[in-house]
Amino acid sequence: MSTPTVKPGWKSFKHGNLLDAATSEQFKTGAWATEVPVWNSETCINCLACWIACPDDCWEVKDGKITGVNLDYCKGCGICVHECPSKPKSITMKPKNGA
Repeated sequence: MSTPTVKPGWKSFKHGNLLDAATSEQFKTGAWATEVPVWNSETCINCLACWIACPDDCWEVKDGKITGVNLDYCKGCGICVHECPSKPKSITMKPKNGA
């Protein structure tokens, strides 16, 4: 009969994140996208709703204003378009080149 493996309990875990944080910057996941956002600076009201809602943190902000989108990390989910309140929308989706 073999001895059962004893697994550590929850009290032995360190506080906070168990994995290395902020690893998304190491992996350019934008290649997954079949569509990408197109930002229109002319109609943008700089509400930052796109930046707040983006699960991939691909919107670039400087001095409290949107300056662009980093397509290296955008997976093309379209949440930014859904959350954009400007009329007309300041973000639209278009097919990614080669998709």
